[in-house]
Amino acid sequence: MTINEIQDEIIEEFSSFDDWMDRYSLLIDYGNGLEPFPEEARTEQNLIDGCQSKVWFTARVENGKIIYQGDSDAILVKGIVALLIHVLSGHTAKEIMDADLYFIDRISLREHLSPTRSNGLVAMLKQMREYALAFQAMGQ
Repeated sequence: MTINEIQDEIIEEFSSFDDWMDRYSLLIDYGNGLEPFPEEARTEQNLIDGCQSKVWFTARVENGKIIYQGDSDAILVKGIVALLIHVLSGHTAKEIMDADLYFIDRISLREHLSPTRSNGLVAMLKQMREYALAFQAMGQ
């Protein structure tokens, strides 16, 4: 599936709920579906700067595709982490760098987050793209 196809699925899934409490519940469900984050990866190096909550991300390359892992100590933020991983993980560095992540605005995510959580979202995206840029620079 392409990044845009995944985004379109998310938009469709979120648009089936009018109430933001239901959308928050869906976000929490996404977070609950994250694969367990290794304890040994909960390091300062993997911590995202700019997030109000603690958020960790790691990335590796498998068969030319970047695989992200992440976690947060806040349940709603963990859902955001899961959404971002769902959209970007399993794609090439170039695909990630070229991606227009329009789903964030289409599901009105940013406008339903506090300013500090919104800044955290930007910081998470920046870190994911920095991983992609680093792997691209290494020819992976």
